[in-house]
Amino acid sequence: MRQIFTLVGAILGMCLIGGTLLAGLIMPIATTSGTGANAVTAMFEESPDDLGFVQPSEQSVLLASDGSQIATFYTENRIVVASNKISKHMKNAAVSIEDRRFYEHHGIDVQGLAGAFVNNLTGGNTAGGSSITQQYVKNALIEQGRVNNDHNLIEQATERTIARKINEARLAIAVERKMSKDEILAGYLNLAQFGPNRYGVEASAQYFFSKSAKDLNIPESAMLAGITQSPARWNPVKHPEEAKTRRDTVIREMYRNGYITKEEMTSSQNVPIADMLHISEKPTGCAAAGSAAYFCEYVRNDLLNDESWGKNRNDRIAKLYHGGLTIQTTLDPKKQKEAHDALVNNIPTDDASGIQTAMSSIEPGTGHVVAMAQNTNYGNATETDPRATKVNLNVSRSMGGGSGFQSGSTFKVFTLIEWLKSGRSQYDIINSNGGTLPRNSWNIPCAPKARDNYKFGNLEAVGGGMMSVLESTRQSVNGSFVRMANKLNLCDIADTAKNMGVERGDGGKWKYFPSMVLGANEVTPLSMATAVSTLGAEGLHCKPQSFTKVSDSDGNVLASKDPDCDQVLDKEIARKTTSVLRQVVAPGATGEKAQVPGREIAGKTGTANDDTNAWFMGYTPQLASAVWQGHMSGTKTMFNAVIKGKRYGEVYGGLFPATIFSTYTKAALEGQPNKHLNDGKQSSQPSSSPSSKSASPTPSSVSPSESSGSSETIQTPSEDQSKHKNDDEDDDNGGGEGDDGND
Repeated sequence: MRQIFTLVGAILGMCLIGGTLLAGLIMPIATTSGTGANAVTAMFEESPDDLGFVQPSEQSVLLASDGSQIATFYTENRIVVASNKISKHMKNAAVSIEDRRFYEHHGIDVQGLAGAFVNNLTGGNTAGGSSITQQYVKNALIEQGRVNNDHNLIEQATERTIARKINEARLAIAVERKMSKDEILAGYLNLAQFGPNRYGVEASAQYFFSKSAKDLNIPESAMLAGITQSPARWNPVKHPEEAKTRRDTVIREMYRNGYITKEEMTSSQNVPIADMLHISEKPTGCAAAGSAAYFCEYVRNDLLNDESWGKNRNDRIAKLYHGGLTIQTTLDPKKQKEAHDALVNNIPTDDASGIQTAMSSIEPGTGHVVAMAQNTNYGNATETDPRATKVNLNVSRSMGGGSGFQSGSTFKVFTLIEWLKSGRSQYDIINSNGGTLPRNSWNIPCAPKARDNYKFGNLEAVGGGMMSVLESTRQSVNGSFVRMANKLNLCDIADTAKNMGVERGDGGKWKYFPSMVLGANEVTPLSMATAVSTLGAEGLHCKPQSFTKVSDSDGNVLASKDPDCDQVLDKEIARKTTSVLRQVVAPGATGEKAQVPGREIAGKTGTANDDTNAWFMGYTPQLASAVWQGHMSGTKTMFNAVIKGKRYGEVYGGLFPATIFSTYTKAALEGQPNKHLNDGKQSSQPSSSPSSKSASPTPSSVSPSESSGSSETIQTPSEDQSKHKNDDEDDDNGGGEGDDGND
C-alpha cells in the first residue's frame, strides 16, 4: 500500500513540476497573449549573456622559442577545444548514456525527468534525469563560482532542491535558444569532470590515453562518457573492473541508439581496460619542465611581477592559473639542454662535494634569456634527494632566487671600464703590489667614507712591481685594480655595473666601500650574464627578457615584448674592454680553459675569498653567459673539495666555471658562423706571452685594516710607447690567473 501512495505522490509531484517545465517549453515558442502567458514567458527569457557565464578555467601553457611545450599552469586541468576537435564517438557516447533524447528536446527531457523522479522515489535505479543541457548549465554555474571564488553560487548550483531544478531547467531552455545543439554538447564535454583534477574531454583524453579528444575510438569514448557521473567510483586506474562494467554499459547504449553496429559493440567490449590505458601524468607548474624548471620558475615570477598586463598581481595570478594563456618564452631548448649537460657533467647533481653550480645565458642585442640551469633537482628537499631545491640560484630573491653571491674578480671588469671611460689606457703602467690605502683617500660621494684603512694583497707569485693594466687583467692582480679604483670614483664604478645590468641578489643597497672593487657585493649569475652581453653588443644593454608574448585563450595578445635596450657604453670603450678581456682567455692566462676552438671569446674569471665562490663570465657576439660555482650559502669554502672523486686543493674561476663555459658555448653555437668580436683590432685570435709567468688566480681580498696608507705610482706610456707595447702584447702574452696555480 505504501508503494502505491508513494507512486501516486510521485505522479502528482511530476505533474506540478512537469506542468511548469512544459509551459516553459511551449510558451516561449507559441504566440500568446494575456498576463498569465506573459509571466510564464518572462520566467524563461533570461539568457546566458544575462547570467554572465564565464570562460571555463583552462590550463595556461608555457612554450619555448621553437613552440615546444615547457610546462602548464592550472588549478583545473582543462584544455578547451572546439567541437570539431572532439571525436564523433565521444559525442555519441555522451548522448547515449546521459541524454538519449538530446536532439529532440528543447533543454529539458520531461519524460526522462519523470522516469528518474519515479525511480528515485520507488527505490528503483537512481538517476538524475537531467538533460545534457541542464548538466551544462549546472557545471557552468559551478565553474563561474570557482573562477569568481563565489562559494554561495557553487552551493546554489549543487543543492538538492526542487527550486534549484526549476531554475536549472529555466536556464537550460534559455541556453537552447542561444546555442546550437553542437555548441551545447561541446560545452558540456569541455566542462565535465572526468577524474581527480581532470576537467574536460581533451585534458582527460591526454591523461588516460596519451592522445587528443579528436582521436578517441569507441571504447575510449565510452569509458570517458561513463566516468562523468561518478569520477571516483569509475576511475579506471583505481577500479578497472567497475570501470569496464560501466564502459560496457555505455557501449551497449551506443548500439541501442544506432551509433555503432553489433560487431563494433562486441569488439569494443572485448578490449581490456589495461590495454586501453596509456597514462600520461604531467604535474602542473615548473616541476614538469625538466632541466628548464628553474627557467620556468623565473618566467612565472617575471609574468606575475610584470605590470604591463593584468590589473594587479592577483589578477595576473588568476589569469595564469585559470585563463588558458599561451606564453611564448625566449628559451632555446637546444641551448638549455647543453647548459644543463655542461653543468651536471662537470659537477653531478649527486656529487659527494655538495657543490652547486649555475649558469645563465643571454643573447646580446636582444636580452633574450636562452638558457638557465643549475645542477640541482627542482623541488622540495626529501630524504632521497636532500639537495633538491626550488631556489633559483641564477636570479634575485624577487624572482624566486636567493641573496646572490660575491662575484670575486669578475667585478674588476667594471673598474677596467671606468678606467677606460676616464680617458686612461689599458697600457698604463701601475703598481701591482699589495699594500694599505688610507680611508680618506677614497672617492665615494654617494656613501659614507670608508671606516678603516684598506689593506689588500695578492696571492704569492702573482703580480708585484709595475705592470700594465692589460697584464693585470690577464693575471687578475688585486693590487693593480685596488689602486686603479682608488684613482676613480667608486660610485661611478658601481653605476657602470648597474647600468650594464648587475644587481644585488637581495635587492638591497650596494656596498660602496673599497672591497666592492674585488667583488664584495652579492650578485646573481643572470645579472652578470646581462653585463657581459652588453659588451658582446658593443655597449648596448638590453634588459633580460624571459617571454615575448602572452595571448589569451581566444588569441588576443595581452602583452608583447620587444627588446628593451639602451646604449650605456660608448662603442669604442666597449671595444677596448673586449680587446683586454680577449687576452684573459689566451693561453697561459687566467681564463684559458674558457677557449672555444674556432671562436673568438672574451671574458673574466673570478674567485672570492677562501674559494667560497668561483665564476667565469664570457661572451661572443651571439651568446653571453655567466657560470657560478659554490654552495648556496655563499660562505662555505671549497678548499680541498673532492669533485667526481678527485681532490682539488683550490677551486677557482679558471677551473670548473671556465671549463663549463667552454663546453656549453661550443655545443650551443655548433653550426653557427664564427662572428668576430669587434675589439678594434685586426687579429682574430688572442695571443700568449711566453715571458709572462703563469700563476695561480688571486682570490679577492676584502679585509680592512687599521694600517697606514701606502703610495703608488701610475705611469702612462707615450703614444709611441703604447703602440710598441701593444705590438709586444699581441705577440707575447702570458701569465697565469691570479686565482689558483694548480691546474
